[in-house]
Amino acid sequence: MADPSPAVDEASPSPSTTAIADLNEDAVAHCALNLSLQDISNMAMSCKLFKHVAYSDSVWQRLFREQWPQVLVSGSLPTVRVREAYLARRIALLQFKFVDPLDVCFYSVAKPHDHILLDNNDIFSTQGSSIQNIKIDNFLSESYYRATLSDHKARITCMRLFPLHETSLFRSEPQRTENVLVTSSCDHSIRLWWKGSCQRCFKGHNGPVSTLSDKLLGDGSGKILASGGEDATVRLWSLSSSGKRGQQALKATLYGHEKPIKLMSVAGHKSFLLVTISKDSKVRVWDTSTSSAVRSSCCVGMTSVPGVPVDMKCHESMLYIASGSSVVTIDLRTMQKVMTPAICKPILHSFSIMPSKSLICTGGIGKAMTWDIRRSQDAVKPQPMAELDGHVGSVTQLHMDPYKIVTGGRDDLRINIWETDTGMLANSLLCNYPEEADISTGCSAMAVSGCRIVTASYGEPGLLQFRDFSNATCPVLKHEVQNDSKFWGPQCYSDTDCSDG
Repeated sequence: MADPSPAVDEASPSPSTTAIADLNEDAVAHCALNLSLQDISNMAMSCKLFKHVAYSDSVWQRLFREQWPQVLVSGSLPTVRVREAYLARRIALLQFKFVDPLDVCFYSVAKPHDHILLDNNDIFSTQGSSIQNIKIDNFLSESYYRATLSDHKARITCMRLFPLHETSLFRSEPQRTENVLVTSSCDHSIRLWWKGSCQRCFKGHNGPVSTLSDKLLGDGSGKILASGGEDATVRLWSLSSSGKRGQQALKATLYGHEKPIKLMSVAGHKSFLLVTISKDSKVRVWDTSTSSAVRSSCCVGMTSVPGVPVDMKCHESMLYIASGSSVVTIDLRTMQKVMTPAICKPILHSFSIMPSKSLICTGGIGKAMTWDIRRSQDAVKPQPMAELDGHVGSVTQLHMDPYKIVTGGRDDLRINIWETDTGMLANSLLCNYPEEADISTGCSAMAVSGCRIVTASYGEPGLLQFRDFSNATCPVLKHEVQNDSKFWGPQCYSDTDCSDG
């Protein structure tokens, strides 16, 4: 029987194939013009050939034009490659080194703003028992969107944002970036908000709910929200419970604290470990993976710190507690104090940590200070890296990210922005319009995200000010920034005219 398969001429050559590595640099660079910034970054890490192509001016010229079409890059920096110009401008924008951001003020009922969160397209702020929600993309329209959420009946004590796909409220894919707003209140309740309405209301505390966990506990879809109350209990809530009133949502009540719960943080190395601290500075670590409904035995660690608690952050297995006049580091695996990386006398008012740079920032009276965690490990008495001087009164508002530190307070007319690495003053922003600057108006609340910042005026209750530096073009001149860090030399700022970009 004949073989039905076609005959193959073994002498004939196989079809030719061309791999991308066989192309010359010009052809690869032309292909790279269609890639995103993330793809180009990945390309640069793949091999030497692709790195050389990914660094080429033609690729970054296109990225520069797409990101900042109003800024001219060709010819303005003849000695600097376009990639370096792109990165320098991006860093300058993230450090707010411009005087012409998009600047919008919003006025509402004359009450101080207690908390502010800045989401993708939303500003959330609390005034007493109500929440103000402003849509950012409507700023340029005559009637921008503003909603007042007033389901709470008493002052809101805490406000958090959690990814929608982690809450199990609705079917959502992990790649979606929507967030759910969660608030606690003195009315004994916790409420979950999404798309402008309350989706769940949890009740169980026998008094005001004072704080919420900074992250959800556990892995997978059945994540847990933790709350702490004036009743000295910790409550665990299932966000996947059905019913708008959250029936069957309360999964456990944790007893052990004797005073009201002040702060909560979820451990970085084990997502089921919850750290709480009460007003008497007693620290407890809870294993929330156990299944008992009413728990006191799931406390797996205890310690205490000196002074009144100010703030608390977990990073991996380390716990950083700012209280009294110092920051204490505790190893959650042993519950032993590892070091005291910062001392800020007479008293701390705010605290932030940047683990990727091993930096701590503390807010005190008249100044903030940055501390190197690595230097503090073997030091008998830690010394600050930089002192961020020039504030009036206590620094109660503090933000730190890899590029900038933002500091402010209720008694200070200005918000100051400092470079994270050097401690140099990058910019200084009024908490109000210049014509109203004679009013004693410090900052009562603040939120920072990338190139954007929202501040609330303390002296002008009901005023929110939003600034977006994403498309700013006029750089800060060196004579406009006067205060420098105590431990660093004077900063050089460009005297380039605004028209030069």
